[in-house]
Amino acid sequence: MVAFGKKLKDRQVQEWQGYYINYKLMKKKVKQYGNQIKAGALDRRHVLKDFSRMLDNQIERIVLFLLDQQGVLASRITELNKQQDSLQEQPDISKITELREAYRDVGRDLLKLLFFVEINAIGLRKILKKFDKRFGYKFTDYYVKTRANHPYSQLQQVFKHVGLGAVVGAISRNLADLQDRQGSYLSIYDQPSLPLQDSVVDSMKAAVDRLSHSTNFLNFLAQHALIMQEEFPTPVEEQVDDQRYHFMSLLLNLANTFLYMVNTYIIVPTADNYSMSLGAAATVCGIVIGAMAVAQIFSSVYFSAWSNRSYFRPLVFSSIALFVGNVMYALAYDLNSIPVLLIGRLCCGLGSARAVNRRYISDCVPLRIRMQASAGFVSASALGMACGPALAGLLQTNFKIYKLTFNQDTLPGWLMAFAWLIYLIWLWISFREPANETEVNNGPQESNSVENDALEKGVTQPLLLKAEENQQDDENDQEYDGSEEAPEESRKPANSIAEAYRLLTPSVKVQLLIYFMLKYAMEILLSESSVVTSYYFGWSTGTVAIFLACLGLTVLPINVVVGSYISNMFEDRQILLASEIMVFLGILGSFQVVISYSVPQYVISGLIMFVAAEVLEGVNLSLLSRVMSSRLSRGTYNGGLLSTEAGTIARVIADATITLAGYLGQSRLLNVTLLPSLLICVASIVATCYTYNSLY
Repeated sequence: MVAFGKKLKDRQVQEWQGYYINYKLMKKKVKQYGNQIKAGALDRRHVLKDFSRMLDNQIERIVLFLLDQQGVLASRITELNKQQDSLQEQPDISKITELREAYRDVGRDLLKLLFFVEINAIGLRKILKKFDKRFGYKFTDYYVKTRANHPYSQLQQVFKHVGLGAVVGAISRNLADLQDRQGSYLSIYDQPSLPLQDSVVDSMKAAVDRLSHSTNFLNFLAQHALIMQEEFPTPVEEQVDDQRYHFMSLLLNLANTFLYMVNTYIIVPTADNYSMSLGAAATVCGIVIGAMAVAQIFSSVYFSAWSNRSYFRPLVFSSIALFVGNVMYALAYDLNSIPVLLIGRLCCGLGSARAVNRRYISDCVPLRIRMQASAGFVSASALGMACGPALAGLLQTNFKIYKLTFNQDTLPGWLMAFAWLIYLIWLWISFREPANETEVNNGPQESNSVENDALEKGVTQPLLLKAEENQQDDENDQEYDGSEEAPEESRKPANSIAEAYRLLTPSVKVQLLIYFMLKYAMEILLSESSVVTSYYFGWSTGTVAIFLACLGLTVLPINVVVGSYISNMFEDRQILLASEIMVFLGILGSFQVVISYSVPQYVISGLIMFVAAEVLEGVNLSLLSRVMSSRLSRGTYNGGLLSTEAGTIARVIADATITLAGYLGQSRLLNVTLLPSLLICVASIVATCYTYNSLY
């Protein structure tokens, strides 16, 4: 990981060098304070006062320069507005074109200024974090509260940037006015829903959105997908994104995600009945459900590797594998064969293309809409999770066509086979294979496009806002002394699972443990629901389907509440620990401790566990996206693959636990399967407390 000091130096605008935060000096000062306190030469009160004064001076220099540059930009816009007014009386196409380009030049200069603000804000956050970690203070809380709430706050200029927003608005409005002079009297303020198609405006808006540093629902959902992104995109990479993007292909990837989740959960309400109809125990449903996850462990790896060369062929293979798997699942009833049933589910797991879906969004969707695409991925997964059990509840019928039986057990297979066949035809007709990156890079390029990208680099991607705040960076953050580091080495992807594992810091391993725990607990709840509820409450398949569908429908509302409100009120690690405790309470409340096990106890405890696990998953993946090495943002063995494997292994173990516990009898199934969930949850809580106490 390249140190922040080097990154700061490499990306400074040369003529503005004297106005950036002096990160190297402040870092040396923190080290000097530590040595002096250890030697008894300074007391802590003096350190706090001196460091606060130094920060105030740094921020004041940044803000005064920022205001000066805003004034320069405002003067240029005022002069251009005068020229635009003169064109109102005598329109001239050539002059309008020149004027538009002049506004875009101002926009490009504004992009440099936005980058200036962003990298200084990152430097402030990092040095405050370093100070707190070195001395064990809560200095950041004190400094931000006292400075941000002051009526003459200079810190607000760095983090709120109201003036810069006004400049963005002025450039956008005037470009929109010049873009369409065909009799329309409407401005961008009259029709805010109609976006202005201009790359400079898009980049400015993206930069301003990031600078606000506020968590919202869309951002939260995007992090929920754990689609790893690189810290510093190159101009060529940004151009490649635009040339490789195809909306229908993105839609097909999201449809694949939705159908796969439906396929996963549509059998859950009927898996126990299906197993018994083939002469097996009801708890064999654990193996039937888990067979798909077993195959997914392997399919995730080869699909991730396959997506290095193609996206279309893996999706075609996925559709065929899922079609064949569902047909075999449905035919197992008439063949009276458990092996055929399991092989069908294994085929379905071998068709899991979620690694391809994630990779397509990461590699082929432009940065300006990647967050929306990531949120769409999560939404499609949540909708599929809710629709699967709901569809199973609707398929309560029984008839025969020739020798084929169509009932509540086989109809999920037939329905999904038909859905995958339609999807395969749609895929074959509409999907467009993205151009190979080498072909794109060697293709013709407009000189002004390259220039625009060069100016926009660093502000079209969340630079160091998330990834720089990770533990690995803190451990490797060394002072920049002018020595050359190999930039290619820091960008080189992992070549194996073992190498990817070595890149994981202790905090990342804890996040993966938490992810394992919540996936295990959720799989136990969902997979054994039909067996447990029929044994204790006599629920029908339709009732189980309604219960599971209601659980699935809580996913998006919970993410709305967490992403829009809770995450703005509390720190992520506080939400993380609180969610783990709620999962613990939900598991604890689900145990049968008395003879009479009631529906309210099961439903309320299950709801608490599931909702808390959903909150935990979102926050956990949000933190994971910040602390994972940037080398895991690309290649076959990326961060998304590691998290998928951790969750899939958890599901496999959970489903195997259900089947093994079934040998002890259905009366003991609930408590025996909940006990490992409880122990893993306690372990994750202890690991979380230990890790964050050591970090903070």
